[in-house]
Amino acid sequence: MDRTFWSSIVFLLAVFGIFEITDADLWVQDRLYDFASNAWLVHAKTVLPRLIFYTGPKLLIWLFGLCLLALSFAPFHWRMRLHSGHLERWDLWIVVGTLALAPLCVATLKATTNVHTPSEVRRYGGNAPYVRVCETYPPGDRPMKRGRGFPAGHASGGFALLALAQLARTNRGRTISIGIGLAMGTWMGGYQMLKGAHYLSHTLLTAIICWIIFLSLRRLRSKFPLKSG
Repeated sequence: MDRTFWSSIVFLLAVFGIFEITDADLWVQDRLYDFASNAWLVHAKTVLPRLIFYTGPKLLIWLFGLCLLALSFAPFHWRMRLHSGHLERWDLWIVVGTLALAPLCVATLKATTNVHTPSEVRRYGGNAPYVRVCETYPPGDRPMKRGRGFPAGHASGGFALLALAQLARTNRGRTISIGIGLAMGTWMGGYQMLKGAHYLSHTLLTAIICWIIFLSLRRLRSKFPLKSG
């Protein structure tokens, strides 16, 4: 996994560049929006989808992170009962750190990039002009309210579960763990796209950012080789 660190950064820049110079985001989002009725495929306030795709997953991930944090401070024999291999505190801290830092980093980017969500742009019934991350707003057409659409904050919680690969001890286990992270991030990020809260690029780039943060914590761990017990 560690060998993918620099290639992941290159991939991040490549994906970012592709979406900055093409209309791929609009092409995808056009198919999720009904221009005749001016409505998204999923209404943002519909209770059941919000519970299944938004509130529920977010709560479960937070509870899972807290459980892992508590387990990291538990006696070694407790961790051995829950894991077939030697599970160090560092392993758990890397997962918990990813679950905390990935959403934090994404939230920081959201606060600085000033990109509006699909539902906020005029093409889909909003008030803001469509502007990519590296573009500037047209003169005299800058929205009063800053956009917080890029990257995808909600999906970052799901994609942060890519760090579960830290707990695996076999290639098959790591593959399953990465699959769980990708599935959960897609589950959460896809819902946001269906209700006009994010573009495809926002979700894809969030996944890559979460993976890079996970690998960064692993690299940081390698600088401190002492066992944590």
